[in-house]
Amino acid sequence: MASARTPDEPLIGELLEEGRRRLAGAGLARREAALLLAHRRGTGEAQHLARDREPAGTHHAARYREWTARRAAGEPAAYLFGEREFYGRPFSVDRRVLVPRPETELLVETALSLPLPARPRLLDLGTGSGCLAVTLALELPEARVLATDRSTGALAVARGNARRHGVGDRIHLLAADLATGLATGLAGGGFDLVVTNPPYVDPGERDALPATVRDFEPPAALFAPGHGLSVWLRLLAEVGPAMSPRAWLTGEIGCGQLPALAAAAERSALALEGVRDDLAGIPRVVVLRRRA
Repeated sequence: MASARTPDEPLIGELLEEGRRRLAGAGLARREAALLLAHRRGTGEAQHLARDREPAGTHHAARYREWTARRAAGEPAAYLFGEREFYGRPFSVDRRVLVPRPETELLVETALSLPLPARPRLLDLGTGSGCLAVTLALELPEARVLATDRSTGALAVARGNARRHGVGDRIHLLAADLATGLATGLAGGGFDLVVTNPPYVDPGERDALPATVRDFEPPAALFAPGHGLSVWLRLLAEVGPAMSPRAWLTGEIGCGQLPALAAAAERSALALEGVRDDLAGIPRVVVLRRRA
């Protein structure tokens, strides 16, 4: 039996149609309105569609209208929900960290395909939400992980995700700028694997980014200072001493950056040994190995 409806309380169907109009007016898919409502009410999409003549609930309606307004303004849905799925697991996210992207899962797959010791020492540079560090710790139960970031806010998010997934005791989080001060690695030697999704967007390309990225995600995690490869050039110059002999580094690069990165690797302690394309056919993940 439906609950009593207050005079200012919309029906579920009315609220949903209101959300569709708002999102469509912002150039977004109308179906997002149903997804937002399902998440707001904690129900399946089909369930609330079947109950469109029931009262929405004053509190739910107010929060839903807030969400649709924020989404129409371009804010990523992951920030509204406070989480995003990555590699089949939920990760908490907010505006202190990038929203984990599907193409970054390719970085995990690449890392897991590499020949590593039974108890590998891993380094995640620029961990952000911790999605790489936590996922690798879960997929490699014997691994010990050091995850760094310059942002204390990002480290707080990563720490929460490590605890959420039960690997907080195997991931050490450190405020650091890339590999600065890490030349000795963990106790017992250097790192066997370094993973990184560094800032690689050229600042000159800012206006070409979708507003949902450009205006809401943390600029320091997106834009490389000066030019798109500046952070990668630092990595090639600095990370070698922190790695074990013949250790691996795998990381994400931007569109069109492979030739310049390959040339820079030729002059570094790391040899480029492989490249993996994303689903769009763009070279996205590089694999390098310490020469000696």
